[in-house]
Amino acid sequence: MEDRELTREERAAIRNLVVSMCANYDSNYGCLPLQCPCYMLIKWWTGSYCKYFQNSVLPNDPKLTTSLLGDAAPTVKMRACAVCGKAFPANGKGAYCSLACKGEGNRRKSRARMQKKRDMGCNAKRYDLLR
Repeated sequence: MEDRELTREERAAIRNLVVSMCANYDSNYGCLPLQCPCYMLIKWWTGSYCKYFQNSVLPNDPKLTTSLLGDAAPTVKMRACAVCGKAFPANGKGAYCSLACKGEGNRRKSRARMQKKRDMGCNAKRYDLLR
């Protein structure tokens, strides 16, 4: 893929990803391993990327990944959240996109389990009182 200038939307998406998801970024110090301003925040052209950003942060935005890397983009399996239906990268057995959805999903499961338990208790026959 030939190098080209980044669009305004791509630069905004990169900035958003770096600030919100990059473990190496600090607002006061910039890139912690390099001890300099983050290279990805001042990037204007496609081509070379921070390896940590490319391998760990960029896959969280599949549309931007495809836009920047084209055919070289790694395929990321996406899964739908069991509560809200939003797509998120499938890592392991996780069924929820966030901690809030995980809490809601656990509440729903617990509610269904307790409802089933109450229903079984009401319909069960009591033999100890029949004598």
